[in-house]
Order: sequence, then C-alpha cells, then structure tokens
Amino acid sequence: MQAPAGGAAEGNVPMTTTAGTSTSSTSSTATGSAEAGVRAVLAQYVEAHARRDPEAILAFFADGAARYNLAPPLQQGAGTMVGDVEGVRSWLATFDGPVVLEHRDLEVAAEGAVAFAYALTKMTAKPVGAPEPFSFWLRSTFGLRLLDGGWRIVHEHESTPFYMDGSFRAAVDLEP
Repeated sequence: MQAPAGGAAEGNVPMTTTAGTSTSSTSSTATGSAEAGVRAVLAQYVEAHARRDPEAILAFFADGAARYNLAPPLQQGAGTMVGDVEGVRSWLATFDGPVVLEHRDLEVAAEGAVAFAYALTKMTAKPVGAPEPFSFWLRSTFGLRLLDGGWRIVHEHESTPFYMDGSFRAAVDLEP
C-alpha cells in the first residue's frame, strides 16, 4: 500500500500485530473512527518500512514533527541519520530485505483532532552481509493530529531500556 499524497492517511487498514492487541472501548462513532484512522496510519507506516520506502516512511509525519528515534542524535531533523529521505534511504541500505516492525499491545486514544498511541515494537532486519537477521524489542509512542483531513504523526518517541549496572548497555535482549 502506498502512502497517501501529502502524508495523510484515512480508512481502516488491518494492522499486523500479535495477540493481545487492545484498544479502549468507546460509545462514540467519531472516536472509534478516529482510532481506526490512527491504526491505519500506523499500519501503513509499518508497511512502508517493510517495502523499504523512505519517502513513504516520512510522508506520515507532519512538518516540524518531534522525532526521538533510537539512532543518534537525540532528536531527528533534516540532515540527521534518519531525519530526511536521504538519511532514511542510507539507513535502509544497511539491510538486506525488509525492515519488519511489529506493534504488540497497541493502545490508541483519540478524541477530536488529537490522538496518542503506544506499543511494544519488535524490529527484525538482516544487516548487509550478516548470515542471520536480528530482532529486538523497543518502546514506541506516537502523538498524532488530524491535519488537512488525515492523521499525521507530530511526535514519535522510540526507546530501549539500558542496564543500570554501570555498563550502560542497551537491554536489547528483553522480550515482553
């Protein structure tokens, strides 16, 4: 599925998740539709990674979005490792095949033109020249706004815990 023009995404697209995915229940059709729209955007974002499509990956972000990714620096922006199309393209080139993201226990809260989503996310990819792919879990949080008729990511935060034993090693061996 291609990212919509201008980065806006609408509709209800099934999202690849593991068992246990849940959302808060609501009696409001508008809120349910908003939650479905947010889930669709995040599903398309996952699909864009699997397709290795840097333009589509970044199309889901609003201009000026705050992006705190695993890669340095502390905040992404134009000219940073994954802050623009060339940076994302270069990052994707370090892998053979797709970058697979899987959101587990995705929670979405949406009301009006603002939404918040969080999940445990598994990333699986095979580095160029590596005999096997790697997988690790991270924490993902998204803030979205309804802009020009579609949900756009205005805040993304990814993190992995680190061992507090003085080694400062990333705890990429943890599993939910």
